[in-house]
Amino acid sequence: MPDAQRHAAYRRVLLKISGEALAGGQGYGIDPDTIAGIAEEIREVIGMGVQLAIVIGGGNIFRGIAASAGGMDRATGDYMGMLATIINALALQDAIEKAGVATRVLSAIEMRAVSEPYIRRRAIRHPRQRARGGLRGGHRQPVSSPPTPRVPCAPSRSAPRCCSRPRRSTASTPADPVKEPTATKLARVGYIEALNRGLDVMDHTAISLCMDNKLPIVVFDLTRRGNIRRIVAGESVGSVVTNDATQPPKG
Repeated sequence: MPDAQRHAAYRRVLLKISGEALAGGQGYGIDPDTIAGIAEEIREVIGMGVQLAIVIGGGNIFRGIAASAGGMDRATGDYMGMLATIINALALQDAIEKAGVATRVLSAIEMRAVSEPYIRRRAIRHPRQRARGGLRGGHRQPVSSPPTPRVPCAPSRSAPRCCSRPRRSTASTPADPVKEPTATKLARVGYIEALNRGLDVMDHTAISLCMDNKLPIVVFDLTRRGNIRRIVAGESVGSVVTNDATQPPKG
């Protein structure tokens, strides 16, 4: 086995990237340097022999919940948010392929000119063939399963695919550390505690799906270069939401 592969602690990984992470310091849109840096990390992880799938958000372009608060129909806003995730998926695909990694974009909303329709068996096959499968476009179910970056549909897609860990690119604290500088980092927390305390990891349905399928969640800071590689290598990075908060999660 190649030396790089021996250092990978996990065989399959589902990476959840928030749309805001692509904006970099500008706060909106897509920052070329930021997306190129993410693509380079993804290339390094693929080089470790890991089967990698990515779910990407769209909050840097449009938020359905925010639009609903402004008077727009909630379902309409959510569908617009789903379209924003496709824009981000195409941008990330371009950056990853420029880094030398074959990539596929899959969407639950059919857009055959730019993406493949989401088919479970196809989504499983792509990472095995060393093609990163980018799942986005939501469930086609606005409102009941909000497809925005802070309430992703990633776990329901990852559970039948047996991904080792769905990962978000924000921090797990009782308050948002970006908005609340005094927020306290939680190194490890159980699913039930995360639900009871209302921690802003992902929506309650997503956490419940992870709990039912024994999928630990690693929440980390994507702005620190190398974190994705360190997590895949088994290092302790960020916060972990798992079934037993006192024991390290099993890969």
